Amino acid sequence: MAVFRSDPCGIICIIITYSAVFYADYVVIWHLVIPAMSNTLWGTFCVILFNLIVFLMTVSHMRAVLSDPGIVPLPKNGLDFSDLHAGRSIPNTKDGWSVCNKCETYRPPRAHHCRICRRCIRKMDHHCPWINNCVGELNQKYFIQFLFYVGMASCYATTMVITSWVMDPNVTSTYKHTKLIHSVILIVECVLFGMFVIAIGCDQIDLEVNFNSKKEDGLYYKVTVIANRIFFLLSQCGTILPEL
Repeated sequence: MAVFRSDPCGIICIIITYSAVFYADYVVIWHLVIPAMSNTLWGTFCVILFNLIVFLMTVSHMRAVLSDPGIVPLPKNGLDFSDLHAGRSIPNTKDGWSVCNKCETYRPPRAHHCRICRRCIRKMDHHCPWINNCVGELNQKYFIQFLFYVGMASCYATTMVITSWVMDPNVTSTYKHTKLIHSVILIVECVLFGMFVIAIGCDQIDLEVNFNSKKEDGLYYKVTVIANRIFFLLSQCGTILPEL
């Protein structure tokens, strides 16, 4: 089921994301590859490879944006939560299920209510404005794939900046100034996106470690949890190619 949030902040973040991606693609092709490697097989290969990464990143991002993150369905028949409205607490049900006083429904373990989506999300990680959606049980793998391709694109673009200046150092003074400006902006963009990928990736691991550390302490156990979490995130991706 496709979903799209009408949250202004999320929509603005999506526009910023694609503006940055299209700008990076423009700089790599017209200011880095063509001036330094025009009419060469290597230049053609670099353009195709970078645009392939951008395409896969776009597909992964759109799947994360439009996919159902794992919305907890509302009951067809209304449930009696009069005790909850009266201020009396309702104990958690067995197996870790709890009651959401906003959705007025039961929710499974690790499901949380999102104030932006206004629904409970199964295994909710966080609401990400960059995908204008929650990261939950059903779209986490698309989000991780998106992070993977963002990291690849950032590293590749940075490499292309260095390669272009090494292969074409004798540019005219007029064009050199323009190329330098675009190169600096692109490097800053790559650093920011790279920091974003590292921060979110560490957060994904840290969340699982903190959750499981409540059950058992010890360095060995925490290292095991980290390793298991990394393998879990990789398994969530499945193949590196997103589903079209």
